Amino acid sequence: MPRLVKKLASAIGLLLAVVVLNFLLIQLAPGDPVSVIVGEMGGASEDLIAQMRAEYGLDKPVWLQLLIYIGKICTGDFGFSYYFKQPVLDLILQRLPATILLVITALITAVILGTLMGIFSARKPKGVLSHFVTIFSLVGYAAPVFWTGLMLLIVFASIFPIFPVSGMMNVRGNATWYGAVFDVLHHLVLPAVTLASIYVATYSRLSRASMLDVLGSDYIRTARAKGLSERRVVFGHALRNGLIPVVTMIGLQFGQLFAGAVLVETVFNWPGLGRLAYESILRRDYPTLLGILFFSAILVMVANILTDLAYGKIDPRIGGRRRKKARPAGARP
Repeated sequence: MPRLVKKLASAIGLLLAVVVLNFLLIQLAPGDPVSVIVGEMGGASEDLIAQMRAEYGLDKPVWLQLLIYIGKICTGDFGFSYYFKQPVLDLILQRLPATILLVITALITAVILGTLMGIFSARKPKGVLSHFVTIFSLVGYAAPVFWTGLMLLIVFASIFPIFPVSGMMNVRGNATWYGAVFDVLHHLVLPAVTLASIYVATYSRLSRASMLDVLGSDYIRTARAKGLSERRVVFGHALRNGLIPVVTMIGLQFGQLFAGAVLVETVFNWPGLGRLAYESILRRDYPTLLGILFFSAILVMVANILTDLAYGKIDPRIGGRRRKKARPAGARP
């Protein structure tokens, strides 16, 4: 418990640093929301521009704007969207479930497919499957995620119109709950496959290298010498140690998944935080963009904490070493 409290305390400090850095970086960007709004209006007088800047608090010094923003965040107030004309927190809560659904689905798909491809290719390093995994990894890692999305759009919109290519569900809706669930899953296929493509390549290469190292260990040779089946050796003994680098990469790449979701949601018009961030950048909607970055940072930190806690479940030796280190001096084992 003290270790978890320590982690939460450090996460709060890191979150505060992220808030300050994001705020300052956005202030350094050219333009402001008032100039965008005035441009859409076709122009405005100097008095009206000054009044709008005062209304949005943009006439104050940057350091004072930062202190006011941090104070509001501490009370749960993330501001008011300049463009969407509603509270930022309401906007984010409306879009957050769609992004979480997309990211988690893509992550699970990438981990399962990538790990299985790596395991089976590691069993026969010089086989056809191993060479296929190598080529697939190079192509998947090199292809930009937006290019993959556009190719899938072309294939499944004009050549094989099997999946929907835009939105999260049909406009008309469905009469039953299972019809609505199937509709959402049907729309989810192409965005999730697009976002997972690059990470399938990463996890397949990583798990292949890790399993090759583990399968050459002494305890694996001992297990085989005892007459255990190859399936039990691979999935019962080697896989647990081989998953440690994969779990580490999951924690490190969780933030990259959200970055990739911005492009994927834009290509497929998926109504999530990525699409909202793209629209906020175009309109210089600073409160909305800062709120998105804040919640994204929280999700990444939670993923890193869960990844760290998962080490002890995957490899009991790690959790055992931590518990032993935490034992008071002089205490009997």
